[in-house]
Amino acid sequence: MPYRLNALSLGLTLVLAGSLAACKPATNETASAPAQTTAPAATPVSGIDLTGLDKTVKPGDDFDAFANGGWRKNFEIPADRSNYGAFTQLLETAEKRNAELIAELAAGKPAAGTDARRIADFHTAYMDEAGTEKRGLQALQPQLDAIGAIASRSDLSRAFGAGVRADTDPLNSTNFHTDNLFGVFVAKGLQEPAYVATLMQGGLGMPDREYYLSSDKEMVETRKKYETYVIALLKQAGIADAESKAKAIIALETKIAKAHAPLVDSQNVHKANNPWDTAAFAQRAPGIEWAAFFDAAGLAAQKKIVAWQPGAITGIARLVGSEPLPVWKDYLAFHALDHAAWNQALRGPGELPKAYTDLAFGFHGTTLAGTPQARERGKRALDATSSALGDALGKLYAAKYFPAASKAKVEEMVGNILAAFDERVDSLTWMTPQTKAKAREKAKSMRVSVGYPERWRDYSSLDIRPDDALGNRLRAELHEYRYQLSKLGQPVDNGEWWMTPQTVNAVQLPLQNAMNFPAAILDKPFFDPNADAAANYGSIGAVIGHEISHGFDDTGAEFDGQGRLANWWTPADTQHFQEATKKLADQYSAYEPLPGLRVNGKQTSGENIADVSGLTIAYMAYRKSLGGKQAPVIDGLSGDQRFFLAYAETWRSKIRDAALRQRILTDGHAPAAQRAQTVRNIDAWYDAWGAKPGEKLYLAPADRIKIW
Repeated sequence: MPYRLNALSLGLTLVLAGSLAACKPATNETASAPAQTTAPAATPVSGIDLTGLDKTVKPGDDFDAFANGGWRKNFEIPADRSNYGAFTQLLETAEKRNAELIAELAAGKPAAGTDARRIADFHTAYMDEAGTEKRGLQALQPQLDAIGAIASRSDLSRAFGAGVRADTDPLNSTNFHTDNLFGVFVAKGLQEPAYVATLMQGGLGMPDREYYLSSDKEMVETRKKYETYVIALLKQAGIADAESKAKAIIALETKIAKAHAPLVDSQNVHKANNPWDTAAFAQRAPGIEWAAFFDAAGLAAQKKIVAWQPGAITGIARLVGSEPLPVWKDYLAFHALDHAAWNQALRGPGELPKAYTDLAFGFHGTTLAGTPQARERGKRALDATSSALGDALGKLYAAKYFPAASKAKVEEMVGNILAAFDERVDSLTWMTPQTKAKAREKAKSMRVSVGYPERWRDYSSLDIRPDDALGNRLRAELHEYRYQLSKLGQPVDNGEWWMTPQTVNAVQLPLQNAMNFPAAILDKPFFDPNADAAANYGSIGAVIGHEISHGFDDTGAEFDGQGRLANWWTPADTQHFQEATKKLADQYSAYEPLPGLRVNGKQTSGENIADVSGLTIAYMAYRKSLGGKQAPVIDGLSGDQRFFLAYAETWRSKIRDAALRQRILTDGHAPAAQRAQTVRNIDAWYDAWGAKPGEKLYLAPADRIKIW
């Protein structure tokens, strides 16, 4: 929790004041504080947690360990989590509030047909463990029966089309994974102001192609455990000859994995810009009967569909046409069971009886993420309800827990940080006036949405029953898919939100040139309206700066102020940007979070750029917020020191090795510990903390990466 100066902590404050000041010579900011000869003014709330420091570590050797090492040494990850950190604190706050809201709704006995009743009934059904055990596979049986009835390639193609969902998003949440054969993403076209549907690769039961293809010993062991899981799940469902069927399913998935584009290629929007005539899929990707597929997917009326990973779509389609039909049917049956037993979106057990969800958790939760114990049913029920009825619950959340004063203060911070970005661009010596003008124009036209959307989703057509937990989830997924399809042919809504108010995250939307900052992330420990500016700008300010900078990272910089994929750079500026980006990628690729496993600097490039640039402009905005005055010294720390500590504490985290391995291989973000080291590229950090040559993080001024 944020550190507050009070009687109980005074002794700690005195000790820390001396030890922290010894970390470097006092800065001018600290040294210039006048001696007090009269009663001091009330000390502002620092917003910094000093109890988690490890003062045995030099800031210049490992700033993450200095800021967070004491906490990490003494903290044990809860048995039901794969990781824990500052973000988890916010998640737990949101979870507690969701529980309060749902309890209030249930007590009020809401009328049938209302969102309040849908929320209460969804939660009730999920909590009905005895009913879930009694119903067994009842909600899934129609899907299993339909799979059993597949008798031709046309039937198979139709089944795959009926199974697609809006569960991939390459540009906003950067989610490239689906356990369906393909995923669908509906958004404004890359170069045209109209909604288009995008088809994306999928079909793997494990997180990424590397889990199937890597010769790394951990991956080989994971594959053995995956086979054990597939066998056990098939047996639990009473499917005969489970061992041989499991081997055939995994062999098929391995072929799918070989067809998949690597993550770095999937991140390249130029490789993804492939609008295909719908009628041309049959020639470009033979093997699937595309007319049947698109009809079942609700996409038959579309003249064009974007193939995000064209090679993968062609390769997967070829497998649909060539691999034995019985194997595909077994594959579909396993994935139906796996999807019901494990909620991939929530990374937790699903809504089948305990025998199934225990098996699913054993593989997805323990083997893949290292988590010893599943979260208790009540917490999973809250997550599932929030996911299925996000806006319905979010509307209540925002009204009760996000005051207008917080919204106004965050909007003011966003305005200040955007102004700092404008100044930063204007000061760049390497950029030509032509490119500067375009960058500043894009920043000024960026749409900022704080807290909650202006318009809310309509759930009136969603059938939620108080005694059908799995059916509720499956119908909610279909409802979301139909909502996304309903946008096709409609005017583009550049104010559309892609996150709910109770989501602990933030997002840059390149196709809308917009940002969403949900209410749940605008809270302690990231944002405290009563805290000193240094903490707020170092924490939520850096998050805001990060999202602004995403509009100018190696993907965002490809889009203009109208959200179109367009080149607005001069050749010389492009070359400089690419060279700086490569240097930053090389810097991150040198980090080795696990023995023998390094960060992929190219894969995490966009996030790394946003971290460096976002921290730079957040610091500029913080200094401007002082209005030329000296920041107060609090707990023996200058304002600049508190700013950088707040940033490092944002990335305070502890993670299990299996989860860290998965994150390094599949995530576009560097691990939290490495993100905290972003400070080494900021000149002001050296002034604040006195890092010097010979220390591990030290970079000579010429080697500090400055992109924006």
